[in-house]
Amino acid sequence: MTIISFSSQYAPSCRDWRILLFLSVCLFWPLSGCAQDSALLLPHPDQIPTLRDDLDRQSLISAATRHLNYLKTLPSATEMNIRGERYSQQHLLESMESFLAILQQKPSPEEFDRQVRKNFDLYQAGGRSKDEKGEMLITGYYEPILEGNLTKGGDFVHPLYSRPESLISYKNPITGKNEIGRHNEEGEKIPFWTRSEIEVGNLLAGRELVYLRDPVDAFVLHVQGSGKICLPDGTHRSLQFAATNGREYKSIGKLLVDDNKMSREEATMPAIRDYLRHHPDEQQRILHYNPRFVFFQWKNKNEFPTGSMGVPLTPGRSIAVDPKTLPTGVMAYLVSKKPVLDDKGQVQKWETMQRFVLPQDTGSAIKGAGRADLFWGNGHYAEIAAGNMKEGGQLYFLVKKEKKNARTDRIALATQLTGLP
Repeated sequence: MTIISFSSQYAPSCRDWRILLFLSVCLFWPLSGCAQDSALLLPHPDQIPTLRDDLDRQSLISAATRHLNYLKTLPSATEMNIRGERYSQQHLLESMESFLAILQQKPSPEEFDRQVRKNFDLYQAGGRSKDEKGEMLITGYYEPILEGNLTKGGDFVHPLYSRPESLISYKNPITGKNEIGRHNEEGEKIPFWTRSEIEVGNLLAGRELVYLRDPVDAFVLHVQGSGKICLPDGTHRSLQFAATNGREYKSIGKLLVDDNKMSREEATMPAIRDYLRHHPDEQQRILHYNPRFVFFQWKNKNEFPTGSMGVPLTPGRSIAVDPKTLPTGVMAYLVSKKPVLDDKGQVQKWETMQRFVLPQDTGSAIKGAGRADLFWGNGHYAEIAAGNMKEGGQLYFLVKKEKKNARTDRIALATQLTGLP
């Protein structure tokens, strides 16, 4: 049942039967959409930027087709709520099919912009503040390629682990929330060990998948969630996320800022790596500040990693958002900045980035309507872009326009019944 929210000036009075009748029509009408989602804005058409795309058409077709195939796997009763509107699984499919149909006509950039505006409603992510400007923080992530060995020895002494058998998922009887933990000796359900406890106590011996040279590399892989391992014989094997220990993610970048080791602007992954390399005595304390620990599994195929929705990620097209706040079943449009590298492979400047993207992943640090994380793929540019990206941006979600607005019809009916203006 739809939850109805009120501002104080619209709180119903028991003496005002007209308002109560209006609310009852909204509440009990099938697929009602009375609730307003403050995480999404409805921008004026003039506020929407020109819908141009700075990536190749084929990558967009590939990403959209993968998303369409994902939507087809959803139960037919699936619904998505956008600003109080309920959209069925069939409508989500039609939205993606319509977008692909326009794209495959190979229209000019101007015609493509016109067709999308004509056929789709665009909603904007609410952003980080309540000023209704929709400004977001856009970061990046990538697929690391790291040297590793299946056996411990020499420089390869820092393990990545598979999911332990002792890891359990259960519902907390007090909070009613699903939690991750383990059983203690008395059989009680308790939180799983922290990063520090696991590594200092060597508590997961026997669950090692592979060994890396550098503990910072292992930590980075935990943050990115997947990667490729280059073995001594030159072959590559792909690792993907399997589970976590259920502990809250804590940013070591924020720790270094709070400790006055670097400014907020300086706290990029390359800078953090550099600091840890030059301060080995502080390395363990800093890495163990984040209690969250990730477990991995080998992938059968040597392909790009799969997002939390089970869809293979497309470099430059897939984004991670908070699915509790922002919709994941539709095409999106991202405006931000991307780095331009110099001849030495370092960031020379930042330039405008405008492209269509697909919300196909989540992240422990990606919370609320003001955050999105762009997947850059693998390789040097991907690592530099992901490690340095902390840019402002805007994100818009595209939903195919309905022939008739069911919500408008319901409100019109309620108005007729109640006489409300």
